[in-house]
Amino acid sequence: MQSRWTWRGLAAPAVSTLSTLVLATHLAAQDGALGIPTARAGSGTSWLPDAAPMHAAHRAVDGWYVMAHGAAFLQYDRQSGTRGNDQIGSVNWGMLMAARDLGGGRLQLRGMMSLEPFTVTTRGYPLLLQSGEAYRGVALVDRQHPHDLFMELAVQYEHAVSENLAVSLYAAPVGEPAVGPVAFPHRPSAANDPFAPISHHWQDATHIAFGTLTVGVFSRTLKLEASAFNGREPDENRTNFDYRGRSLDSYAGRVSWNPSSHWSLSGSFAYLKSPEELHPNLTVHRITASAAYVRPMPKDGTLAVTAVFGANQRSGEPTSEPSYLLEGNFDFRTRHSMFARAEYVKKETADLSLPPSVREGAVNVSSVVLGYAYDLNTSGPVRLGLGLRGSVNFVPPSLEPAYGSRTPGGIAVYLRLRPAPMQMRMDHSMHKMPMAEGTGRGAP
Repeated sequence: MQSRWTWRGLAAPAVSTLSTLVLATHLAAQDGALGIPTARAGSGTSWLPDAAPMHAAHRAVDGWYVMAHGAAFLQYDRQSGTRGNDQIGSVNWGMLMAARDLGGGRLQLRGMMSLEPFTVTTRGYPLLLQSGEAYRGVALVDRQHPHDLFMELAVQYEHAVSENLAVSLYAAPVGEPAVGPVAFPHRPSAANDPFAPISHHWQDATHIAFGTLTVGVFSRTLKLEASAFNGREPDENRTNFDYRGRSLDSYAGRVSWNPSSHWSLSGSFAYLKSPEELHPNLTVHRITASAAYVRPMPKDGTLAVTAVFGANQRSGEPTSEPSYLLEGNFDFRTRHSMFARAEYVKKETADLSLPPSVREGAVNVSSVVLGYAYDLNTSGPVRLGLGLRGSVNFVPPSLEPAYGSRTPGGIAVYLRLRPAPMQMRMDHSMHKMPMAEGTGRGAP
């Protein structure tokens, strides 16, 4: 009887532990130089905390490790007030990565695309107080522009030069330079929010640049990068490649630090030459600082929080325009998620296309978002979720006539489709071997 009790106490945990070891070994084979885990890779060459959850499918194919990421939201978006609008559309992106060992280092190929030029149209989706880029020769305001069909086409190579130091090269006909935090579609803290922050063009708008070259040197916790890139924002034709008349005319530098598996900190500076199509003689200096925190929680939960500061200083202007963002996502009890975002941005009234009678230079605007998502299934290779997002915006008295209220808001409901999470991570998924019943100690 004793042996039966011992087997029953150990069989299931042993199988679970073995499957965890097998998956952990497979994931470790995909790790980058110096053994840095795959989960740390953010958008472009940015870093996430190592504890960040991964929603992806992966397999080995002829010496290559292939991984597919992505998310698609089918949403009904309604923004209130006199400048509001509504739309049924889809915010989406998909990414395929392939990596293998080469020449003593690690080679990675990336391709990322979005169907948003067709699913939210080239004018984008309604989003109050949003500004940035152009449509049909005028500024795009109170709407978020769609992502380009080609979001990233890149090759990255990492090579260790010593036990604790490695170098990297990232070359992308379409890609992301070393500017700002991890782009919002790829942040765990924004995983269930389909919409862009209104501070997007102060913080991470360079995540699609048509021409980028980045070199880096890094240890297991610290990375220094420098980029040369095409600083012009994409034009309204979202399906082409925007190279005409452009070169690698802008530059940036970034430092990233991961002091533990739960934290990732970064700071960057960038010079952007002629980023705006409507103002070709304008240059912008952009500085950013960010902190991302991720912690696995009991019962298949994860807490993810990101804080970002970004500021633009335009040529000819003595002061900069700051922005502040704080967002978080809490997954709990396997199916449930709550998310929130708060922002404060200083914007020029001209950027909001206000009539001259109400223009007063720069104004401070802010936004608060709260949402909830529920996973309809908890098994299989993909997860289907149902979500609700509400927002309240705050404008100064001078903008009330234009927006019809000092607190215009918005609401969205959506269906979300994405790969299942790869939850079995060695740092928190290993099970302790149970005590054999009646023996008072671990089984032999």
